[in-house]
Amino acid sequence: MFRLRFREIARRKTFGRPSNLFAGSLILKAMNRQPIKNEPPALDLKECRARQKELCSRLQELGLEAAIIGDLRHVHYFTGYWCRPMYAPSLLLAVDGSAVLATPAPNEQAVAADKVVVYRSNHLATMVDHQRAAALEAVSNQRSRLKKLGSDIPLARGMISGSHPADLSDVMLSLRRFKRPDEIALLQLGIAASEKAYAYALQNLKPGLTELELYAQMQAEAIQHVGEPIGEFGNDFQIGALGSSPRRRPAQAGEMAIIDLTVVVRGYASDMCRSFVVGGAPSTRQTKALQRIREVGTLLEEFIVPGISCAELYRRANEMLDGYEGWSFKHHVGHGLGLSNHEAPRINPHWNDTLQIGDAITLEPGLYGADLRAGLRIEEVYHLSAAGLKKLTTFPTELA
Repeated sequence: MFRLRFREIARRKTFGRPSNLFAGSLILKAMNRQPIKNEPPALDLKECRARQKELCSRLQELGLEAAIIGDLRHVHYFTGYWCRPMYAPSLLLAVDGSAVLATPAPNEQAVAADKVVVYRSNHLATMVDHQRAAALEAVSNQRSRLKKLGSDIPLARGMISGSHPADLSDVMLSLRRFKRPDEIALLQLGIAASEKAYAYALQNLKPGLTELELYAQMQAEAIQHVGEPIGEFGNDFQIGALGSSPRRRPAQAGEMAIIDLTVVVRGYASDMCRSFVVGGAPSTRQTKALQRIREVGTLLEEFIVPGISCAELYRRANEMLDGYEGWSFKHHVGHGLGLSNHEAPRINPHWNDTLQIGDAITLEPGLYGADLRAGLRIEEVYHLSAAGLKKLTTFPTELA
């Protein structure tokens, strides 16, 4: 009824003046826009239960009776439940495998939990100040006989009655390294959204376009593809520079735009990078640098097997990059990713990590110098499974 009434008003009055006809057509067109078809895939509940089982084994090894999970990303990881980050759902997982989930509203999602309780998140639509405390109170009522607890988040004394929970943060980081297929699916959606954004940049990056305009339009492309709000849209958008946040600075012809993107889908952070020449005419030096970066990326792919030293991978890449044609290489060669932008394994000589089955990693060789008009970096994402190494990124690496 409202739509029909609005159309009638639009036809008769609101857009009756010639100067407003175009604006009126845009509004009516927006009303008829087809709904976004993409929707983030749900985590597999069987895989969530498998992750719970892994945590229960760790709890048993530590002599703990239960875990309190309060990080929204980890609640999602173990149960498949997702909500807006303004809320603080919590999970109580006992060592026997029973799981109680506290949510801010009656839950309509299928979740890997034996019981769902609702915590008081608001009064007459006014948010309560201490969301986490309210959620913890709801799960605490379910644990009368559980005394030896662990938690993935820091908890002030008094938030949980009884002994102070043991810190499970290292346990969580260890568990998270093995990426299951349902997690890879969420990472792939973030990558696909990034590639939609890169397609916009490749077509529209011309002299005069400001970094902020580019950022806003690329973010819009990513959100449209994911089909719901995304987390932080990062990382590097400064043109003619090595990176950082976008400015109101117009792009200039011939400059390099090193666009390093993170799209976060329900806690899972993709990360990839492409480099473009403003105006679409790369110089001979820029083209030569790209060729070297591609060579290094291909070489690194050949060396990646379970058990290889990440510091050794860095050494091999650094030897081929730093100093080549007078250019520099200034950062790590790659890193793990998943529920954080950077996590183990770190392809960096400051850590002693080795690759293992289940890792999701990036490789990001780059070269930098004034004659390159900043520099170039190409970052690809891979999953190392029992079947071998699979590249998850597909967007072309051409500069224009």
